[in-house]
Amino acid sequence: MHAPPFRLARTAGLSSSGGHPSAASGTRIDACCAPSRAQQVELKRRTRLSELDANLHCSIIGTCLTTHELRRLVPKFADVDRQHATDLEIHHAAVELAIAGTGGAKALHKALDERYAGAIRAFDSAKDAAELLARWKEALKSGDIPPAYWALMTHPRTTMSVRQAAFGDLHMLSHLVGAANRADIRRLVALEEENAALHAKIERQQARLHEMSTERDATRQERDALVARQNAQPLATENVLRDEVRELREALAARDERLALHTSRREAAEQRIAAEQASARAMRARLDDLMAMVKTLRAEASAIEHAMQASIGDPAERTVDTLSILQRKRVVYVGGRPGSNRAIRRIVEASGGDVTMHDGGIEDRKGLLAAALPGAHLVVFPVDCIDHDSMNLLKRICERHGIAYYPLRTASVASFVELIGRLDAQARDVMQPDAPAGDAPRFCLRHG
Repeated sequence: MHAPPFRLARTAGLSSSGGHPSAASGTRIDACCAPSRAQQVELKRRTRLSELDANLHCSIIGTCLTTHELRRLVPKFADVDRQHATDLEIHHAAVELAIAGTGGAKALHKALDERYAGAIRAFDSAKDAAELLARWKEALKSGDIPPAYWALMTHPRTTMSVRQAAFGDLHMLSHLVGAANRADIRRLVALEEENAALHAKIERQQARLHEMSTERDATRQERDALVARQNAQPLATENVLRDEVRELREALAARDERLALHTSRREAAEQRIAAEQASARAMRARLDDLMAMVKTLRAEASAIEHAMQASIGDPAERTVDTLSILQRKRVVYVGGRPGSNRAIRRIVEASGGDVTMHDGGIEDRKGLLAAALPGAHLVVFPVDCIDHDSMNLLKRICERHGIAYYPLRTASVASFVELIGRLDAQARDVMQPDAPAGDAPRFCLRHG
């Protein structure tokens, strides 16, 4: 999909209360975006699933409901085979039910409300569209997307522009997750399916255990009745009754053994479910780490690409160079690799700066660090190519002389260029207080 399935809202003429273009701005209001009279009167009612734009149903159902839940719910209202239908057929049937607005849409809406009741209550306190969008951004950062997406789409104060922003974020997130973690997602889906199968098996076993317990109670009642009849019958039938009682006791013992066997199997299944759930949580944590790594790598790639474009472009047409902050600055670079260090030296000198290299104690003596730092404007060291003793010594000397030091994620040229670009952006923010704040540092300045 190259564009969202609806027209993007224009925000230049939004009013402060409703989020729609004002009549005084001269902007035409589309019929699909303008609130109806019933919506203006009934502002406190949440939007129903069937009332949303038909192009949003696919993202809502695919994000907020699992395939297992859809297989249990959709066949009650649509002509699909619960066992043999594919996941795509189940998904299409659910979307058609949501668009139709019949009993199936009401059932889907009820299931979503019951599952995400906590998120709906949390979003109810939002007073306007801006606060709703801010809460959506927080949920996007924390990874708790399905509850926030449903609560946002059906909130009574949600505007078309807010829905478009959430839809776009979810659309791009699906691209990133699908491209970088397709194998992890397949594993997670397989674990969810196996988890659902194990839950179904436990339910069947519990039903069987209940049935066996009922049979055991009936057997005991029969035994008690036989004992009562034995006491009332003549002595001639005593041996026959004794044999029957013995057979019943043997049958009861066999049932008790079967009951113990099923109980042990149920406990083993519960332990396996717990292990699979722990594995699923570990996979989700790995997914979050990979997403953070992708964000860092994209920032480094963008910085090195911008630096390369600035270096090969026409000086007369060149925009503001992000490496101009190095002009007339002295940089001390500690650690790293010889190849990348030579490239960093050329970049700094080409930008009009001066750089002093120190390998961190491999060939250069560590005692030269104290002599190399005075007069430096900033100190840079990669955390993957420097030993801990040199890094701790370097931090203490910088704090003593009041010199700013910056750790790099790796000893690559891209990490160095991304740091200089970030420092340049921070310097411009200081010169322009009204400008929006940039990204926070990705490393702790004290511990790396």
